Amino acid sequence: MAINWFPGHMHKARKEIKQVMPQMDLIIEVLDARIPFSSENPLVPALRGDTPVIKVLNKRDLADPEVTASWQQWLEKEKGIRAVTLTHNQRNEALAILRLAQEMVPATIRDTRALRIMILGIPNVGKSTLINTLAGRPVAKTGNEPAVTRAQQAIKLPDNILLYDTPGFLWPRLTPEECGYRLAVTGAIRAAVIEFEDVALFAADYLLQAYPERICERYGLEGRPADGLALMDAIAARRRFFARGGIPDLHKVAEVLLNELRAGILGPVSLETPEMVEAEQAREALRREQEAAREQERKKKGKRRNDNT
Repeated sequence: MAINWFPGHMHKARKEIKQVMPQMDLIIEVLDARIPFSSENPLVPALRGDTPVIKVLNKRDLADPEVTASWQQWLEKEKGIRAVTLTHNQRNEALAILRLAQEMVPATIRDTRALRIMILGIPNVGKSTLINTLAGRPVAKTGNEPAVTRAQQAIKLPDNILLYDTPGFLWPRLTPEECGYRLAVTGAIRAAVIEFEDVALFAADYLLQAYPERICERYGLEGRPADGLALMDAIAARRRFFARGGIPDLHKVAEVLLNELRAGILGPVSLETPEMVEAEQAREALRREQEAAREQERKKKGKRRNDNT
């Protein structure tokens, strides 16, 4: 199942951001440290041009620290980008982001007017919480559901900084397909538009590959299940999650598995690595090439039929 979520307010937000982007001196893009690539909006590079960017890998405490360090190095390969990590409500670390922003913008700008910073981030990565931490007061709405922020606002910060808050927005087609699943696993997509069992099965398959000992210990499993579905069946048996007729209640299992992963109960988990993403991008590029070749061949066949009639 391909997962996509691009409601009208996100399209509106993208248009508004595009209009004001040329006026910005720097961009802060908030990412989920568990999925730095999947939570990085591919529309941002085209919108920002040469504007410097600070990538904030938020929710650091929920992610695998070794994998997060790899992501920082990977992200900083691109010119004009700095990557930092952050965890919940660490105001000193949050304020250090603003100091870094001042270092990345020429003094000729800082000395003549307010420093204009736009903060971006997909739904549910903690952007509004970071804004409130920076401001030292509740100026942005926060919530457990994605897409709480619906309109832009300018917030005055100390040291002559003007912070532009923007609604979180995704992009029309989530590719590679795994990207959409990771976003769903972490809660960046509204629960109403996903199949819990399908998303949990994706998470179960990955956890068995990346963190098998931890997942077996958490759910009291003596042996390693063969695959994600077997893992979900085993959790149902251990927790006694059964529907009528003794059938495993996979929806209940899915809720428990996803909620415990999101809350960090399964320990620090990263759902993607730079190596995984590069391999997925290569497969996606090949798929598009093959699709384009097939389309070209269909056009040629159509032209030959028209020429013969």
